[in-house]
Amino acid sequence: MLITELKSKEALAALTEGKKVFLINCVGCKEVHFPEQEAAEWEKELTAAGQVTGSMTTDYICNPDNMKLRLRPHMEEIQAADAVLVLSCGVGVQTIANYLEDKPVYAACDTCPLPGFQGVTPLEYQCDQCGECYLNLTGGICPITACSKSLVNGPCGGTKNGKCEVDGEMECGWERIYRRLAMLGRLDALKCPVQVRNFATDEEVSK
Repeated sequence: MLITELKSKEALAALTEGKKVFLINCVGCKEVHFPEQEAAEWEKELTAAGQVTGSMTTDYICNPDNMKLRLRPHMEEIQAADAVLVLSCGVGVQTIANYLEDKPVYAACDTCPLPGFQGVTPLEYQCDQCGECYLNLTGGICPITACSKSLVNGPCGGTKNGKCEVDGEMECGWERIYRRLAMLGRLDALKCPVQVRNFATDEEVSK
């Protein structure tokens, strides 16, 4: 099981400042806590400010076929937005980022673990439920799970021809991150090293 919590007001403001946004709320996994009330209040504030081009609440965006069908009626609203903000675990954010390759996709939530069963996604994306989500700094590709060594500040010295030194069949996660940021015109994000992960939320949840 896992729990999703809205990022801080400061973090959300930084993501939405001066932008038109499209919001995606995923409430699929019944075992997952979703900040429904907080999300509704935040969306209301953004809508009042004229920043929301559209929104949708759906389930299981980690299922690609389901997700594509649900997004299809909203594509004009998505294209009108400067960014798409996803309220889900890291798997959902990665799924949307991979599908909307030419659109900045941001995680509006952090994901923390809880004991118990977790739903199974048909995709290869993973969420390590590490508390503070790094996807907003890395183009929607998780450096924790896409890198065999879970490096958060760039590739190791062993990567060769775009492949991981641990698994020669695996693409280097940081090569993928670089290509995605370059395509989005966001290589400046690499100038900001990822900060040490804050485990405080994990500790509070586990008590």
